[in-house]
Amino acid sequence: MTAPSRPPLKSITPTTATPHAAPQPVDTSAVGEPKGVAEGVPIAVRPDPQTGDGRYPVAWLHICAPRGAVPTATSKCLCGRDRSAVGKARVLALIEDHTAHRDECPLRTPQEGRTAA
Repeated sequence: MTAPSRPPLKSITPTTATPHAAPQPVDTSAVGEPKGVAEGVPIAVRPDPQTGDGRYPVAWLHICAPRGAVPTATSKCLCGRDRSAVGKARVLALIEDHTAHRDECPLRTPQEGRTAA
């Protein structure tokens, strides 16, 4: 039996050592506004005029619990609170403490209407 014939291999295109300049577009005369621009519409990009609803993040709770590893957590707040925990029991306690801090944080609750303890 004869071996099946194989297609010829493609040859590798030789590369040159010196780079060549890319072809440049032919100069065209610019008349008027660019295409797609309506009259009176500014071309410059401006900030988005839409504003949010006034809310912004104040406190963050970051929990990292990879499978088979010791969980860790950090709780940070703009009021200066910065706590961390390592281990399942301490992470669970920090989650509860972070949740309780929502009601006590001076940035989230106005201090004027509160009575002194």
